[in-house]
Amino acid sequence: MPTRPTIAFPKNFLWGAATSAHQVEGGLNNQWTVWELENAKALATQAPYQFGDLPNWSEIRHEARMPENYVSGKAVDHYRLYQHDIALLKKLHLNTYRCSIEWSSIQPEEGVWNASEVEHYRGVLTELKKQGIVPVVTLFHFTLPVWFAKMGGFEKRSNNRHFLEYVDRLTDELGDLLGMIITINEPEVYAAMSYLEARWPPQQHNRLLALRVLNNLIRVHNQTAALLHKKSPQYEVSVAKNSVWVHPGDDAWLTIRSAGFMQYLQDDYVLKRVVKTCDFIGVNYYFSDRVYGYRKHNPNQRLSDLGWDMQPGDLEHALVRLHEKYKKPILITENGLADADDSDRKWWIMQTIVAMQRALEKDVHLIGYIHWSLLDNFEWDKGFWPKFGLVEVDRRNMKRAMRPSAIWFGKVIRRLRG
Repeated sequence: MPTRPTIAFPKNFLWGAATSAHQVEGGLNNQWTVWELENAKALATQAPYQFGDLPNWSEIRHEARMPENYVSGKAVDHYRLYQHDIALLKKLHLNTYRCSIEWSSIQPEEGVWNASEVEHYRGVLTELKKQGIVPVVTLFHFTLPVWFAKMGGFEKRSNNRHFLEYVDRLTDELGDLLGMIITINEPEVYAAMSYLEARWPPQQHNRLLALRVLNNLIRVHNQTAALLHKKSPQYEVSVAKNSVWVHPGDDAWLTIRSAGFMQYLQDDYVLKRVVKTCDFIGVNYYFSDRVYGYRKHNPNQRLSDLGWDMQPGDLEHALVRLHEKYKKPILITENGLADADDSDRKWWIMQTIVAMQRALEKDVHLIGYIHWSLLDNFEWDKGFWPKFGLVEVDRRNMKRAMRPSAIWFGKVIRRLRG
């Protein structure tokens, strides 16, 4: 049996939870809200074919077959209840909160600047500062203003200037409250889901367009990072990269080569092009992939509610690989699971903490861990039925209740922070 790691987390280690504006705030108007209303009935009709094979289908089928499940609407009313939700972070002994600023709220029309929305986010950031919680602010988390989407969004390189102009003015107004900034969340996921798999708006099946969008997101990250670094030395900038540890299941030549190629496509195509402008690497980790030949064959012995193979301990290998290859500090910007009955979350977090300790023992420069998610939220094309929250939300009355795993996690964090 391997020995349990005993290394302590650094005193300044960031322990946090995450949300994104569209998934929790409610009352938004962007390309996603338009798409939801147009597609809710179709998504509900397709649910048995999409999710019917999941082990928990009998528990989710009622909600998954309701069109309103696929409309974000009021979400979980975080816009109005953010002070209450920040207080939950304090109760959990967390010192970090990753959130996003909704571009479509700040610029609802081209050339229009909504000062009251800027003040709302100033209120959020000020409350975090008051509570001693470090904000990690995401600038693009999959949602676009309707006007920007109509002009092609990130399909056109020339459109990047609109995002840069937005960031430039936003930091003029809120820059005194910003520090750690994520420019782009999961660029390859956005490009693939929107332009390859056609499951997200604008639902295109076009490989060349998907690659163009991905390259434009890489370019706009580098441009945004340069802008932010020029504006202030206090800004620490990165992307949030969805990272998967891809590993061979045997020592066959084809398996090893295939796993290496898959790993390159998964992580390195993006990271090699952005790492020079990153002060740290933001890592979103949910699963690993085991390869035999040229196919993925995961154990699938323990599955999340979304049917994802759960291997939280493999985070260690992902962190070590990224550290050895890129020599940058690493912040885990997302990590969690859909677990409505809270049967696996405690185990997942415990395995994750051990994996982080093992990575620290191997000299990985790990600066923090941010759990996805603080709250149950709107999970994009799947709607509300996947429950990622440390905190359960009853959307009938918006009441919050900490799950048992969250209470346990809070006690662990209190001990680890000393």
